Amino acid sequence: MAEATQTTLDPVLMAVMANRVDGIVREMSNTLLRAARSAVLAIARDFSCAITTGDNQLFSSAEGLPVHIFGAHLQSASMCDLHKDLAAGDAFLHNDPYLGNTHPADHMILVPVFFEGEHMFTACAKAHQADVGNSIPTTYHASAKDVYEEGSVIFPCVRVQRDYTMIDDVIRMCEKRIRVPEQWYGDFLAELGAARIGERRLKEFCEKYGKATVKQFIARWLDYSEQRMVQAIKKLPKVKIQNHGTHDPIEGVVPNGVPIKVKIAVDPDSAMIEIDLRDNIDCLDCGLNESEACSINNVVTGVFNSLDPDVPHNSGSFRRLNVLLRDNCVVGRPQFPHSCSVATTNVGDRLVNITQMAFAQLGDGWGLSEGGGAMGAGFAVVAGPDFRRGGEPFVNQMIACTNGGPASPVADGWVTFGLPVVGGLMYRDSIELDEVKQPIEIKSMRLLPDSCGGGRFRGGPASEIIYGPKRDPMSVAVICDGQINPPRGVHGGLHGAAAYTFRVSANGLETKLGNLFLETLQPGEFVRGGDNGGGGYGSPLEREPKRVLDDVLERYVSLKAARDIYGVVLSGAADDETLVIDEAATVKRRAELRIAL
Repeated sequence: MAEATQTTLDPVLMAVMANRVDGIVREMSNTLLRAARSAVLAIARDFSCAITTGDNQLFSSAEGLPVHIFGAHLQSASMCDLHKDLAAGDAFLHNDPYLGNTHPADHMILVPVFFEGEHMFTACAKAHQADVGNSIPTTYHASAKDVYEEGSVIFPCVRVQRDYTMIDDVIRMCEKRIRVPEQWYGDFLAELGAARIGERRLKEFCEKYGKATVKQFIARWLDYSEQRMVQAIKKLPKVKIQNHGTHDPIEGVVPNGVPIKVKIAVDPDSAMIEIDLRDNIDCLDCGLNESEACSINNVVTGVFNSLDPDVPHNSGSFRRLNVLLRDNCVVGRPQFPHSCSVATTNVGDRLVNITQMAFAQLGDGWGLSEGGGAMGAGFAVVAGPDFRRGGEPFVNQMIACTNGGPASPVADGWVTFGLPVVGGLMYRDSIELDEVKQPIEIKSMRLLPDSCGGGRFRGGPASEIIYGPKRDPMSVAVICDGQINPPRGVHGGLHGAAAYTFRVSANGLETKLGNLFLETLQPGEFVRGGDNGGGGYGSPLEREPKRVLDDVLERYVSLKAARDIYGVVLSGAADDETLVIDEAATVKRRAELRIAL
């Protein structure tokens, strides 16, 4: 046994051990990033790693995406429930949304970690796949009436390794159904390698400190995390609040949109927050239904966004959250065979936004506005033949838009926010690497002026991307929310910009596309799409004039918007850096705008 077995677990040692476990998760993530084959993983980092305990509590997630990780313990629990013969050397593939997974495109590898014969931890590596065998070439099949039409290959926590030896039957099943099998297999090995790195390092961790100390650490760290959550909740007023929102209508799928309601009860006396999602519509005959994991993790994300950011994100702090769900609900527990193909985005993004926006009802200084949630052209799944590789097929989930982040009571929205469900932790594609990995030409990408939701703190700006095939036809699949109901501001903050998508013909003619489409672009044709700007926080007339001047110099805000929205009058010229604030004219202009309100 290691020399540290009898060490007293003082606060310093606990902090050292906690950081060591986080370091293991980061090493797992770096392994996956460097070993992955598809662009969606190797460039955009649409994956997450985590560690759960042997009794299935989320323990460490480091920089894991909230939508992936806040339900990892549900999946490790299903592994334990389904496999009573767990042993060292096992590995499992799990993408079943009815057993704790997020949606079928997220493949999770689970490796139980044994030390001295006891299941101490589970190393988890989850990655969004470029293709999962859907009936159409996209991992987001919004119009699928059920799982059969969706077409994904579902693995309900299936053993893929026994005694560190691959079970080839499962691998062959994937390779027969997935469009680019060698790409999938490369990503699969990257996930497996990441989980095995986690297993190795966790064993070393146990050997260094000893089983008794590690068990004491697990219990004390989760208790400490709970106490931090208690302290955060006790700072809130006792209140019951609710908020509403609506996913955009989609012709032929959800013609009236998807209404969503979140009810929140904050009780600082008992240090509990209850989030009730039961008063929502039943599951829909399409792929927009939330899985149980996504229903929980997206409202939990909205809560954490509104609290002290230093509260650890694990099952200890989760003890102080009670999420109420019902069966057969669009934001609850889905009833088979309803599809959850799009569970990780769209309605999920709405849940994050609606929850964090609800906390703004506590007063100025609480909550956030809504962040951009447009899964637009920059998030398309593209597929087709690659002439550079002898016509072999390619498929990839692009992550090439930004979506403006939400404004908070103390800061502007992020420029490279991504989506509410990922909280700014996913990477944006490299244009150059996208063009290397796929036969695609990206003509331009730019931030859009005056797309930020104005406010005392403004939302992040939207961006626009234009791209098309290099030589052969290419399919483009998009499911874009935020075109009709853009991100909302709070406390007088303005809405962010709405999203849009156009098909551009070879002669430059533009045709507006709906928010759900699967288009085949011919050579010379392009897609032009803009995502959302983030909502603002507080009145634009309260924004510091110096910040407005900086925004104009950065070209986030035009001179006209500075005058008409923020009431800031500037003189001089931006081009020669002589632009300055006309303070007297600004005072007068703001007075005029306040009267007009």
